[in-house]
Amino acid sequence: MRPLRISDDGPAPYEQVREQLRARIERGTMLPCDRLPTVRGLAADLHLAPNTVARAYRELEVGGWLVGRGRAGTFVADRLPETPDDGATALAAAADAYLRRARQLGFGRPAARAMLDRV
Repeated sequence: MRPLRISDDGPAPYEQVREQLRARIERGTMLPCDRLPTVRGLAADLHLAPNTVARAYRELEVGGWLVGRGRAGTFVADRLPETPDDGATALAAAADAYLRRARQLGFGRPAARAMLDRV
């Protein structure tokens, strides 16, 4: 996993960790069932208190982005949480999920678009 970056002049560190992880999951950089670093390990890498990382993980778990499996670790959830919003936003989310799945299968954006034109 590419290192997260914590800015001194940004929001609270736990918010930065939470939002960067959520964005990676949304973009497909982190895939379902990917294991996250331990709280202590990520905290040490980022020079943060373990409770700061634990809070970010906990909020992502509550939001449905992550799943804690006790001693086995913390993992990206199998399914992304659904958020109620307008049709255009829902369509954009569906397109993003489609492209992420195409990448998982080894296809790039052009091949994914070509397949849509066939349907």
